[in-house]
Amino acid sequence: MTTAPRIIGIVGSYRKHGTIDTAVTAILDAAQAAGAETHKIYLQDQPIEFCTNCRACLQQPGAARGQCVLQDDMAAILDQLEAADAFVLGAPVNFGNVNALTQRFIERCVGYGYWPQGQNVPTMRQPHATKQAVLVSSSAAPGCIARWLTSVFKTLKQLANMLSAQPIGTLWVGMIDPQDATLPHRVQRQAQKLGRRLATA
Repeated sequence: MTTAPRIIGIVGSYRKHGTIDTAVTAILDAAQAAGAETHKIYLQDQPIEFCTNCRACLQQPGAARGQCVLQDDMAAILDQLEAADAFVLGAPVNFGNVNALTQRFIERCVGYGYWPQGQNVPTMRQPHATKQAVLVSSSAAPGCIARWLTSVFKTLKQLANMLSAQPIGTLWVGMIDPQDATLPHRVQRQAQKLGRRLATA
């Protein structure tokens, strides 16, 4: 009997039921309809401290992620992500990149690297991707412009790589209306396609 793939969505937006939340949910719903088990994490609900750049997690040898000295919910979240098969990573544009809420989460994933004292450059503990991810963002500017003039997808790709995931698709929602999170039909179809792809890959 084949186990249903487990897909976790990360919502890095400050607004529940906003555009990012709606887009991530649409992808997860399509994946669930295709047989996947899905779960969604709102970063704004998680007690996550700021990384202090102490580098303690980077010093610990081995393939497993380095353990952070901060005592909060980050370790439990990463345990969930490590048990998943795929991710939907969503964050809005803020000043040309992901917002601060998402950036804080990304910085706390640094323990997936290994950078002992005396080594010139860091290395990844798991250099090969074993999972898959879909990257989601939104902007007030048209998507065809904003996705090329910002660093959001580059940053989300770095997050996916830290989580040992290979991005297999992207979804950008442009010209958003903060008062109306309804996805255009074209975007809805794309979200459904991406969700099915994650569930059946």
